[in-house]
Amino acid sequence: MLGLGLGFAVGLAALGVGVGQGIATNGAMHGMSRQPEASGKIQTGMLIGLAFMELVFLLTFVITLILQGKVTG
Repeated sequence: MLGLGLGFAVGLAALGVGVGQGIATNGAMHGMSRQPEASGKIQTGMLIGLAFMELVFLLTFVITLILQGKVTG
């Protein structure tokens, strides 16, 4: 049962990160099109946010790998 939950955890984390990154990028692109002079600051903030979102997925993936070892071992 834990193995099934681990698969769902990774899938939902990937889905959430993908949607979140799409929304963040969309907002940044709209902001840069409205204020081109602020595009550097907007892009920096967007990249930091995307890095944190990616970190959430990577942590989920690593924890899943650790727990998967407990299921099979």
